[in-house]
Amino acid sequence: MSVRVRVPATSANLGSGFDALGLALALYNEVTAQESEGVTVHVEGEGAGRLPPNQHNVVARGVQMAYEAAGRAFKGCALTCLNRIPAARGLGSSAAAWVGGLVAGNALLGDPLSRPALLAMAARAEGHPDNVAAALYGGLTVSCARPDGRITAVALPVPAAVRWVVLVPTVTSATAEARAVLPASVPRSDAVFNVQRVALLLAGLQTERLDVLDVALDDRLHQPYRLRLFPWMPAVVDAARRAGALGCVLSGAGPSLLAAVGDDAEPVARAMETALRAAGIEGTARTFAVDTEGAVRVP
Repeated sequence: MSVRVRVPATSANLGSGFDALGLALALYNEVTAQESEGVTVHVEGEGAGRLPPNQHNVVARGVQMAYEAAGRAFKGCALTCLNRIPAARGLGSSAAAWVGGLVAGNALLGDPLSRPALLAMAARAEGHPDNVAAALYGGLTVSCARPDGRITAVALPVPAAVRWVVLVPTVTSATAEARAVLPASVPRSDAVFNVQRVALLLAGLQTERLDVLDVALDDRLHQPYRLRLFPWMPAVVDAARRAGALGCVLSGAGPSLLAAVGDDAEPVARAMETALRAAGIEGTARTFAVDTEGAVRVP
C-alpha cells in the first residue's frame, strides 16, 4: 500500500505571538510512502541532493516515530519527498518534515493515532508547538505546551480580506542561532506589551478589525534582538508599510518576512523586494492564501 500526504508551509509568531501562534500557508510539501525492507528516501525540489536519503532523514524518522508510538514493528519505508517549502527560511520546513512523516506513518498503519497524539510527538521532536500545530491543523493556530508534554491547540479561521505576502531572501538562517540571541528574561513592561498586542491581534482577526493590525503585530520579545542577524529588516518593514501593508513581521525565526495586506498585495511585494535588494540581498516575494486543512492524505 502507498499513501500520499500533503503538508503546508507555516509562519510562526506573527510578531507578538511568540512561540504561540502559527499560520498555515498554501505552499506544500508532499510525501509518498510505502512499507519496505530498509529505508530509502528520494527528494525532489528543495533539498534535493542535500537531505539524507536514508533513515536519518527527518521524514523517515517521523514515520518510524509513528510506528513506535502505535506499538508496531518498523522494518522500513520507501519515501518520495516533493519539497516546495524553502529550507532554513522561517517557513516551517522542519515542522513540515516531522508532520509529513508522522501523518504518512499513521496512514500506513490505518490511522491508529489521534491528531492530538501526533501533535504532541511533533512538538516534542521539533522543540516547540507553533509551526507543527499549524502544519497539522491548518488555519491560524494558537498552541500551548502543558507541563506533562501534552499540547493544547485551537485552529482559528482567518479573514479572507487579509492577503499574506512572504519575502524569501536568498540567505538562510538557523533557528538555533536565531534563538541564541534571545535573552533569558525580559522586562515586565515588554511582557505586558506583547500580551496586550497578541490579544488585540486575535481579537482584530476574529472580528475583521483590520485597522488594529498595525499595532497588534508589534513585538518586543524576539524581533528587536534578532535585528543583529537581519539588520536590513527595518528598511523592508518600512517599505512594506509605505506600500500599503497592515504590518510586516519576521516569519518564524527568519530570515523571511511576512506582511499582512488588506488591499492590493502586488505593490507591497515589489516594495519589499526592492528594499531588500537595496540592502545587497536578493529575494522573492509571493502572495499566499491561508491553508485551512493542514496535513491531509491526498489521492
